[in-house]
Amino acid sequence: MKKKIEILKKEKNACIMAHYYAPAEVQEIADYVGDSFYLAKVAKESKADVIVFCGVGFMGESAKILCPDKTVLMPDLTADCPMAHMVKEGKIAQMREQYSDIAVVCYINSTAELKCQSDVCVTSSNAVKIVKALPNQNIFFIPDRNLGRFVASQVPEKNIILNDGCCPIHADITSASVKAVMEKHKEALVLCHPECEPEVLELADFSGSTAEIIDYAKASTASEFIICTEDGVGFKLMSDNPEKKFYFPTPCPVCKDMKLNTLENVLRVLENEENKVEVDEKVRERALLPLNKMLELGK
Repeated sequence: MKKKIEILKKEKNACIMAHYYAPAEVQEIADYVGDSFYLAKVAKESKADVIVFCGVGFMGESAKILCPDKTVLMPDLTADCPMAHMVKEGKIAQMREQYSDIAVVCYINSTAELKCQSDVCVTSSNAVKIVKALPNQNIFFIPDRNLGRFVASQVPEKNIILNDGCCPIHADITSASVKAVMEKHKEALVLCHPECEPEVLELADFSGSTAEIIDYAKASTASEFIICTEDGVGFKLMSDNPEKKFYFPTPCPVCKDMKLNTLENVLRVLENEENKVEVDEKVRERALLPLNKMLELGK
C-alpha cells in the first residue's frame, strides 16, 4: 500500500497532510505532519494539485477554503469533530448585540458556518498571541470553553466570554486518572493540552498545543512524561525521543474519528479521487477572512 501511495502521489502531484492524532502508519507516509495551524499554513503554500487531508471534517474544509483551486480529499468523510458544531444557533448574534466592541474569536476546530460568523480564527498554539493582539476588550471565544478559559488565564486584562463547548476526548481526561499515573511515575512531568478541564491543567508542569507539547518534551532534560492529550501524539514523541518514556491516563484518550484515516482509505481516495471536500463559494469567501487574519496575526 505504501508503495502504491508513493506512485500515485507522483502521478497526481499530490501531497498527504496528517494531524498528530492520525494513526502512526498514516503519519509515517505523510509529507507533512503537524497541528491545525501548521497544516493550514502548509496547505496554503503547497504546490500540490491534490491534498489528501488525514484529519477531521473542519480541517479538510479549512484547506479547501484556503486553497479553492486544489482538490482536497478526505480519507473518510464521516470523520468529524463534535466540538466543531458546539455553538447554539443565535448565540453569536446575541453576543454582538450585548457588546458593541466584541470580537468573536473562533477556534479553528469549527465548521465553516461558524467561521463565517467570526472575526478571527485561532489554534491552540496561537490563541493567546492573537487575543492579545486584538484591539477589542471583549472577546467571545468559541466553541471550546476550556481553551477559552486557558486564554483568559493568560490574558487577564481582557474580558473573555466563554461558550459551553468542549472536546469530548480531552474533557474525559479526569484529574483522578492523571493522579493515578502520577502515583506510579513520581518523577514524570505532566504535559497537558489546554482543551483539558481546569482541574487537569492544575496538575500540569506544562500546558500547550500538541506541537508545543512535542517541543517541550524534546527540549526537556526529564526522561518521563505523562501526556494529557490524544494518544496519536505518542508516535511523534517516541520517534523524537526513543530514550524517554511517555505515559497516558487510563482510559487512553483516543479520537475514533481521527483513527478513520487508515492507509486503506488514503490509497482508495488517491486511486479514485473520491471524498472531495466541497465548500459553497459564498461560505468560502466569508470563512476565508478570519482564517487569513489568523495567518497574518499568527506570524
